[in-house]
Amino acid sequence: MNARLSDRIKMIPKHIQEEGVANFFTRQTVAALLTILAVLLTPLKKGTDRDPFYQLFGKFIASVNESPKPELLEIGSRNVTGVVWRDAFHSSVSYTGLDIHQGDNVDVVGDVHALSSHLPTEHYDAVFSISVFEHLAMPWKAVIEINKTLKPGGLLYVSTHPAIPPHEMPWDFWRYSIETFKTLLNERTGFQIIESIEGTPGRIISLSRDRTTSKVHLAPINQSIAVLARKTALPDPGLSWDIPITNILQTDYPRHQTI
Repeated sequence: MNARLSDRIKMIPKHIQEEGVANFFTRQTVAALLTILAVLLTPLKKGTDRDPFYQLFGKFIASVNESPKPELLEIGSRNVTGVVWRDAFHSSVSYTGLDIHQGDNVDVVGDVHALSSHLPTEHYDAVFSISVFEHLAMPWKAVIEINKTLKPGGLLYVSTHPAIPPHEMPWDFWRYSIETFKTLLNERTGFQIIESIEGTPGRIISLSRDRTTSKVHLAPINQSIAVLARKTALPDPGLSWDIPITNILQTDYPRHQTI
């Protein structure tokens, strides 16, 4: 039996105890119906090769690979999903992988909120992160730290999510839009946005009889957002959040693999 399926079966008594029999079987029925619907909609789903969200990361990779011996930093590089981006770049690219925990594909262990204490300043030609910013307690502080490590004119690529289920709890703090990044990447923080785009379209189905959410399925949503920006200056010195993350949070980022 598949190990993941076996684990789920073992959790059934616990879920029934927490939710009650009726709620548990209602949730399972809804999940089964929505899974069938998702399969039926497969012919209508947008291919990733046509999704501008994926195309923007391709532009970033191409730009880095075309640079002469660039220094590249990935934030959140630990292999937790089976996807590692190190090999997407040419051998001439000097790649550094940073993560909050040690693991496969990690060169430096450190917190992005204190990035400049782990890595040299104005050293990297490009920095990127994939599905990390939703897990940052203070992303505005992380942006300032990233600026410090980038060379003048360096590129920053970030992808994260406007809508996605909670994951990697309890460190799942934020959801982002194009407007959000205008408040994070601007002349005050020392950046200029080159391009930002949402993608991986979806729909939300309300399971409540609440009238205000009854038609939410009619509105398209996007599950991912990508932004490409350039460092144009040092951050405004008035932007400072010196309080350590450990003074705010009493938890640690989970070490387990994402499911």
